[in-house]
Amino acid sequence: MRVHIVTYGCQMNEYDTHLVASELVSLGAQMVNTIEDADFVLVNTCAVRGKPVEKVKSLLGKLKKEKERRGLRIGMMGCLAQLEEGQEIAKRFDVDVLLGPGALTQIEKALAADSKFWDLAFHEELNRVVAPPPAGALSAYVPIIRGCNHRCTYCVVPRTRGGVEVSRPPELILEEIERLKAAGVVEVTLLGQNVNSYGNDRPEYPSFAELLRMVGELGIPRVRFLTSHPVNFTEDIVRAIAETPAITRYIHLPVQSGSDRILRRMAREYRRADYLRRIETIRDYLPDAVLSTDIIVGFPGETEEDFEATLSLYDEVGFDHAYMFIYSARPGTPAAEHFEDLPREVKVERLKRLIEKQKAWSLEKNRAWVGKEVEVLIRGDAKETGFAEGHDRGNHPVLVPGDQAPRPGLYRVRITEASPHLLFGEVTEVLHAPAPREAVA
Repeated sequence: MRVHIVTYGCQMNEYDTHLVASELVSLGAQMVNTIEDADFVLVNTCAVRGKPVEKVKSLLGKLKKEKERRGLRIGMMGCLAQLEEGQEIAKRFDVDVLLGPGALTQIEKALAADSKFWDLAFHEELNRVVAPPPAGALSAYVPIIRGCNHRCTYCVVPRTRGGVEVSRPPELILEEIERLKAAGVVEVTLLGQNVNSYGNDRPEYPSFAELLRMVGELGIPRVRFLTSHPVNFTEDIVRAIAETPAITRYIHLPVQSGSDRILRRMAREYRRADYLRRIETIRDYLPDAVLSTDIIVGFPGETEEDFEATLSLYDEVGFDHAYMFIYSARPGTPAAEHFEDLPREVKVERLKRLIEKQKAWSLEKNRAWVGKEVEVLIRGDAKETGFAEGHDRGNHPVLVPGDQAPRPGLYRVRITEASPHLLFGEVTEVLHAPAPREAVA
C-alpha cells in the first residue's frame, strides 16, 4: 500500500501524522510524496475554525473524483473526524476510513474493518506510545498531555480531543526525548492543549514546572512548549524557565480578548487584571522574554468598547507577535448555539485595525534585534530565492543568505534588518550543521 498524508491544523496534528505514518510503515506501507502516487490518501483534519474545514471539503471533493477514476482509498483523521459534522462530511465524500484523534493506534483495525468508521474514543494506550524519531529532523514535537478541562464557549477541543486532561507518564516523555537527542534533534517542543496542567490529574507525576527542569537536564539545546492557559501559568513555571537555560524565552499566552465582559462570555476563567499580573511576573523573572498571544476578533456580543479594550491591552503588554482570528462559529459549541454572531463586515474591519496595531508593535520589537547576535535553527531554503530560513530562540522567523547556511543546523546570526514579520541576518558562526538539507523533515 502506498500512502500519502495531508495535514491541516496545529502542531499536535503534525505529531499525530508522524505517529500514524510510523504505524503504517510498521504494517508494510510505503509513504509517498504525492496524491498521484498513492493508493490510500489520509487527510489529517482541523476543526477549530471554519476555514480549515472548508479546505478539507475541497480536498475531499478532489479525492472523491480520483476514487471514482482509479479506485483510490480515502481516510480522514483528526479533530473533524471526531465530530458529527465531520462524519457527515465523510459520508458525503465517500470516505473509507474515519479515525478520531484518540484512536490513532487503531489504524490497522480501521483499515481492516468492514465498516467505514472506527472507534473515535480516546484510548489511554495512545499516551503510552513512544514514536520513533522523525528521519533526519533537527526539530521535533513531543506530546505531554491530551485533552482539556476548560470549557471555553467557542472551542471544540473538549469534544474532539477529550474533555478530561490526561497526562502522559513522565518516564515515557523523557525516553522519547532521549531517543530524539540520540537521533540528532536539537530542538524539542512539548505539546498539549494545555501544557501547564501537566500532572494535575496524577499526584504522583511531577508538575509542569518540575517536568521542564527534568527535560532541561537531558542535554537538548532548545526546549519550547505549546500551548498555555493563563489560569494555569503559575509563578513556579516562570521560575523554572528562568533557571533552566535550555528552555527558550518564548512564551505564547493566549488572551483572546482584553474585555472582561467578553472573557466572561467566552468562559475564560481569568480577567484582564489577572492576565496582566501573569505578564508582570514574566517580565520580573524574564525581562528578555518574547511574548505572543491569540486574539479572537468579533466574538458574539463584542461592542466597539470591548474591542477598544483589546486594543488597549495590546498596547499595555506590547506583544512581539499575535495570532489573530475572526470569530468562527463552530457547530455544537455553546457560543454557536446561544449567541448571535456579529456581521462579517464588522469583524473584518476590526481585524484590519488589530493587524495594523500588531504590525506596528512587531516592527518596533523586531528592530530592537538589529545589531544583535542570535542562535538560529535553519530548516532549509526559504520561499524567497537565495535565502535560507529558520527561527531563533524567541521564535522569530529569520532569513539568511542561502550560501551562508547551505545545510540545516544551528547557526549564530547577526541581525542586520527587520520587518514586522521577519528578521534578516548574516551568519557569523556555524554551531551545529550535521545533515544534508534534503534529509531533514
